[in-house]
This record gives sequence, C-alpha cells and structure tokens, in this order.
Amino acid sequence: IIAIHNTRLGPALGGCRFIEYISDDAAITDAIRLARGMSYKAALANVPQGGGKAVIIRPPLIRDRGALYRAFGRFVNDLGGRYITAVDSGTSLADMDEVAGVTPHVSGTGQDGADPSPVTALGVFSGLQAAVRHQLGTDSLQGLRVAIQGVGNVGYSLARHLHDAGARLVISDPDPSRTRRCQDAFQAEVVEPDAIYDQACDAFAPCGLGGILNGQTIPRLQCRIVAGAANNQLADDAQGDALHGAGILYAPDYVINAGGLIQVSLRHHRAPETEVLHRTRALGDTLGELFERSRREDRPPEQIANQRAEEILYGQG
Repeated sequence: IIAIHNTRLGPALGGCRFIEYISDDAAITDAIRLARGMSYKAALANVPQGGGKAVIIRPPLIRDRGALYRAFGRFVNDLGGRYITAVDSGTSLADMDEVAGVTPHVSGTGQDGADPSPVTALGVFSGLQAAVRHQLGTDSLQGLRVAIQGVGNVGYSLARHLHDAGARLVISDPDPSRTRRCQDAFQAEVVEPDAIYDQACDAFAPCGLGGILNGQTIPRLQCRIVAGAANNQLADDAQGDALHGAGILYAPDYVINAGGLIQVSLRHHRAPETEVLHRTRALGDTLGELFERSRREDRPPEQIANQRAEEILYGQG
C-alpha cells in the first residue's frame, strides 16, 4: 500500500512500514494517517517534499525477503517519482538496498549512508531540551527522570543522548534484548511495557508505534512533558486537548521527529551532512516557538502546528 497525501512542495517522501496488521483496512488507515503526518512534517521542517507513506503487511512466513522488497521497488518505480521511499518500522537499510536495485526513487540505503534513525534521535533530543526549557525552566537535563517507551534504533540513540546529558532513564520494550542493552550501557531501570505509563518522571518519550496517548493512558501519566519519536502518538485530536488540560506539554510528533525526514530529503538532494545536522538541531527552536505561542493563546501545541502546516500546504490563514 502506498498513500500519497500532498505533493505541493515536492515529491512525496516517507518510509515503508513492514509490520503485522489485523486487516487490510487497518493497514490502509495507518498508511493514510502516516502520509498526512509526513506532509505536515515536511512543511514545518521546510524540506522540498510532499507527504507519503508505504505499508507492506507482514506475513506470518517470509520466504524470500529480497524478492518481496524488489517487488515493492517495482511498485514504487511505477509511480514515476511521485513517491520516494525510505526505511521505517520493520524495514532495514538492507531492504532499501533491494529496492534501490530496481528504482532510483529511494533514500536511505547501505550505499548512500542516509540512515535516518540517529538523526531522528538527535532531533528528538533537541526538541526535548526545548520542552524542558519551556516547561521546567532549566537548560540542564542533569538528574531529570525520562521514561522511554520503545528502545529500538531511535529510542536507543535517544537514550544515549539523554544519558550523556545526565538524565536518569526508565525504559520499556517488548524485546528483552533491547532493554538489556540499555541496562548495560546506561544503567536504565526497566519496567514492563504497560507500566511505563505509570512512572513518576519529568518527561515521557514514546518511541514505538502510534496511538498510545488515549483516554485510558493519559490519566495514568505522571509527567509534565511528552516528547518522543513515535508517529501519530495521539489516538485522536481530542487527546491533545486532554494533555493540555492536564498541564502536560506535548511536543507535536511530526515536528520533533522530523530529523529522519530532513536526513533522507537533504541527502537525496546531495546536501552535506553538516546542513542535515544543523537543520535537525534547529527543530528545538521551531518547537520553542510553538510552545511560546501555545502559552500565549492557551491552545494545545499540535493545534498551532497543524494550523501552520495547513497554511503552508493550502495557503490558508
């Protein structure tokens, strides 16, 4: 499934998600929501891309993974450049190498070195710093307690940044090998996946799959900041109001996690790595402006971010 949401700013760019779904309809809905988020992400990150996303429904048995991704690459190629693919949940750089063998419309492979995960984590770290500055009134993360949900490629890199900055970590992940790695490297406290919502902490960083901020989980949160890498963290728009009403500062996911898009977009256009890193660190400044406007207008930050993105994409406002 490939969903293209908007191409006003350029060809749609978004990763290929390879996970299990309960139905075709669920996979289509996920692709559409993710594509919209990519449009908004590109608009606020000021990169020359539209929003798109791909989904491959993961089968119980994979007989030939390379053949699967080459078939996907032919599908991408049939769109004639309207959509550029990249890695996402369940997809690797090696998979993108297979795609690159049959289409040029791919960014982030083993050959081009444009792995988006570390850069995504850098952007989330910069955004979390901005949130701490705004909400807690300090420039230091020393001694702050941060709960990270999901310590895969992005979550682990974020954990490293936070550990180096002196933060104390509590983590959860369904994969015990991932949690052990964080225990060994960062002395992180490990809790069961469902218990991560109940942790008394300064910031909660969702870095897994989406839809986890909902009517059941938000009342359990014991933090003042939500700032993480996961896409579509809010189960629906009402959950942003719920966070705002509870006094919890929410960093809109498609703003704070835009580092990966900046990486694959700018490297696709042959920009130097220094520009990628500069633009990624600047996500903290973008969020700082959103937070200030949120405080002045007493509106949830994601409402303001959505409005700004729609003004860029559709000329509204």
